[in-house]
Amino acid sequence: MMPASAHPDDPHYVHRTGWLRAAVLGANDGIISVASLIIGVAAATTDPAPVLVAGVAALMAGAMSMAAGEYISVSSQADSEQADIRREHEALLSTPEDEERELAAIYRERGLSAETAALVARELTALDPLAAHVRDELGLSDHLAARPLQAALASGATFSAAAAVPLIAAWAAPAGAMMLTVVAVSVLALAVLGAAGAKAGAAPLLPATLRVVGWGIFAMATTALVGRLFGVSV
Repeated sequence: MMPASAHPDDPHYVHRTGWLRAAVLGANDGIISVASLIIGVAAATTDPAPVLVAGVAALMAGAMSMAAGEYISVSSQADSEQADIRREHEALLSTPEDEERELAAIYRERGLSAETAALVARELTALDPLAAHVRDELGLSDHLAARPLQAALASGATFSAAAAVPLIAAWAAPAGAMMLTVVAVSVLALAVLGAAGAKAGAAPLLPATLRVVGWGIFAMATTALVGRLFGVSV
């Protein structure tokens, strides 16, 4: 059950970090990787067919890779969290007095007096000792807990949706203008992504947008140079 909020109509932005990180990462990677691949192949050949085939393959492979990578990495994080929770549970069963003193010490370090810290630790221990230690000793919460499936779905879905943008741009581009079209559309998409991510996380708009666009342009320029020099897709 989710804890009650003192201001349910004004939720904290930190509660969004789990899915927001995976979504922004997936979308950013989708635009940059597929656009860069298309530009690299287009720099090596004037035939649009292999460019589009490479773009479709990159979209499919990238979506699966992002989803699998997120699931595996976040599952490892979840395993570590559960291991720590089990250790706390065992410690509470074997040495409850020591665990209560440890909890009181944490509250003293946060500025409470010794008497108040001991009182808070005692009352929280009586209410739900494991929850108190998980929250205040381990720093875990329901909002920030690792959710592998959520991260995998968010990353894979946003990668696919974002990767479709440069792919559609390449397919719809006028003859002889594929590279320019893909670059323009991708830079615009990255700017929108940076602004949307900043808005969702209440971050400063301009630095977030410039960060996403800058790295995207660097990746596309590097891949175009490699394709031009070596005549191969990368």
